[in-house]
Amino acid sequence: MNRAIENRAEDPKVRAHTTGQQAEHARDWRKSMSDNVALALIVYTGLQIFMTVNALKAGVSSILPYLALVVLVAAIIPACRWFERRWINLGDADAHDPQLSGAFRRDQIALWVLAIGLPVAMTAAFKAVF
Repeated sequence: MNRAIENRAEDPKVRAHTTGQQAEHARDWRKSMSDNVALALIVYTGLQIFMTVNALKAGVSSILPYLALVVLVAAIIPACRWFERRWINLGDADAHDPQLSGAFRRDQIALWVLAIGLPVAMTAAFKAVF
């Protein structure tokens, strides 16, 4: 029990919290990007289901909307893996480097523009075609 408490006290996040310092320097860019990618995939899939499939259903009454959903969700996974791969390979020292915050924010914005913008653009295209 004492060892667990000692190990916890050595953790920079806990030490910064207990001393009143900001713990921003302890942010792990790898974990943050993985969390963003996971959430972006959920949002993207939800938007695809509610927007694109409904637009396709209005014009086509077959299995095409569901097949399109599978293809569109499978197509976004490599792009999301690309974003994650850029950050997951960081070493432990770089993973907490505050100088990477600008690059992280740029990738985060690009990921979310892709996750939200792509279903909206596809829905508009499908409505125009069908």
